Amino acid sequence: MDVFGKALWDYENGKYSDDIITISSLDEQDTIPLTYLFRAYEEMPPIEQEALKLCKGSILDIGCGAGNHSLYLQNKNKTVTALDSSNGAIRTCIQRGIKSTKNCTILDFNGERFDTLLMLMNGVGIVGKLSLLKSYLSHFKSLLKPQGQIILDSSDIIYMFEEDEDGGHWVPNNVSYYGEVQFTMQYKGEKGSPFDWLYLDYNTLQNAANDSGFVCELVSQGEHYDYLARLTHK
Repeated sequence: MDVFGKALWDYENGKYSDDIITISSLDEQDTIPLTYLFRAYEEMPPIEQEALKLCKGSILDIGCGAGNHSLYLQNKNKTVTALDSSNGAIRTCIQRGIKSTKNCTILDFNGERFDTLLMLMNGVGIVGKLSLLKSYLSHFKSLLKPQGQIILDSSDIIYMFEEDEDGGHWVPNNVSYYGEVQFTMQYKGEKGSPFDWLYLDYNTLQNAANDSGFVCELVSQGEHYDYLARLTHK
């Protein structure tokens, strides 16, 4: 069930009454206000604003959601394609006026090359598992033009785990990497299927990028363990 897409579609069509509830494998429940998923450029965090300024040439907005980033870039006369696996998200993007959209997963998308791959709102999270990161990076490379770039953000969630006296952290032993989290979304009483999400610390990203033939640059850091990175061909 496309819980996320249904929520976006309801909001876009004036049926806003509930927000999205997320339940994570970290035993945490949170709420995603739908208003936040439709924010304007002025309401975006500085990292997102900086990322949009770095976009150049033809742009693929991966995991576009309601299309905030695509819409901003399009209004700046940029050539942008909004991609999301959620049918409701893409329907919302089309209704909002985004001209070029793709309704599929990123791994199912091929045959085109771009100057910029954009992945915001912890965009690299779609990888799901650390063991899949290199295969995703290889696929991203196939979508890039020779002088292309990947602009992405993520967060290091090590702060969420208890720290011991030696400065180490107690992390679960049932996952291969502490940044692997499973989420379930709930909207208006309906639950979606659980999905894997990856929060990636910068050093791990940099090492994987180097192994995959990329140069990885730390562009900026946010106020809460988040960061913006830029990957280019070696």
